[in-house]
Amino acid sequence: MLSDRYPNMYQFFGGYLNQDFDLSGDTIPAIVSCYRSECPRENHLEMIHEINSFISEHPDDLDSAFEKDYGQDFDPALWGHTTASFLEELKRLLRE
Repeated sequence: MLSDRYPNMYQFFGGYLNQDFDLSGDTIPAIVSCYRSECPRENHLEMIHEINSFISEHPDDLDSAFEKDYGQDFDPALWGHTTASFLEELKRLLRE
């Protein structure tokens, strides 16, 4: 279950990058900034670790795995990203 395996990613995609994303911001940096202001730094670092684990677990099927797990409400292509570039950008923003 995603909420058990990747709890911080689950919270971020379910709570911030869902159909009501505009409540948190209208750009990825603004949405991540909202998340960062509402969640402890420890969660940011844990999500970076979860993203790295997710990428490592799906070296050959990252796009399809991401689509399956998070694609119901979020599509990186609509934001000008590939799955890989979005996850890298998310990690960069979380480190700030």
